Amino acid sequence: MAIKMTRGSGNVFADLGFPAAEAANLQLRSTLMIQLRKRLTARGATQAQAARLLGVSQPRISDLYRGKIERFSVDTLIAMLDKTGADVRVSVRNRTTAA
Repeated sequence: MAIKMTRGSGNVFADLGFPAAEAANLQLRSTLMIQLRKRLTARGATQAQAARLLGVSQPRISDLYRGKIERFSVDTLIAMLDKTGADVRVSVRNRTTAA
């Protein structure tokens, strides 16, 4: 039995049927959350240490590590990344359209 595969769009949220603007926002927040967690992990920080560094509660860090995307705005994630010494840049480009 052959397995049917479909190439994704590059945005899992769009592939799941979210409207374009919401899918873009979710993708951006997801990327920022992943980068923040990588930076905290690279420091070897415990959740308590990460909370102190970022000026938030330990349960907030737990939310980050558990991927609770609905609890974080783009602004909040950028502010947290800034506290880790990150230089955050956003790229904007025209959409490609299928012909």
